Amino acid sequence: MTVSYFVRYEGSPEDLPAFLRHYREHHVPILSRWPGIRRVILHTPALWDDPFPVHRGAAVLIAQLEFESEADLNGALQSGERAEARHDFHQFPSFHGTVIHQALAQDEMWRSPWLDGNEEQA
Repeated sequence: MTVSYFVRYEGSPEDLPAFLRHYREHHVPILSRWPGIRRVILHTPALWDDPFPVHRGAAVLIAQLEFESEADLNGALQSGERAEARHDFHQFPSFHGTVIHQALAQDEMWRSPWLDGNEEQA
């Protein structure tokens, strides 16, 4: 079971393209050096239309850092690379809002067969 560390940026950067560019070009390379990290996935808003009333989130970016285990995550959080990432956070373009950190265990419950090449995509 893998563990993901999510960092959710809710609010509004003064310059969203500059904020995302800094994150991609400067912050992700630091994150990629965290010990035990498997991958970094960036989630940004997409256009969507739900016919049912739902509470829409306000995130402009959700960074997902995936690890093999809680031990790997906790080791990375104690690393020098983590300290370097915190230092870079203070170099981000101006951002007004809330940053939320959360670690969650992943338990894949269903997977489309075509993802593994077992069945043609419909």
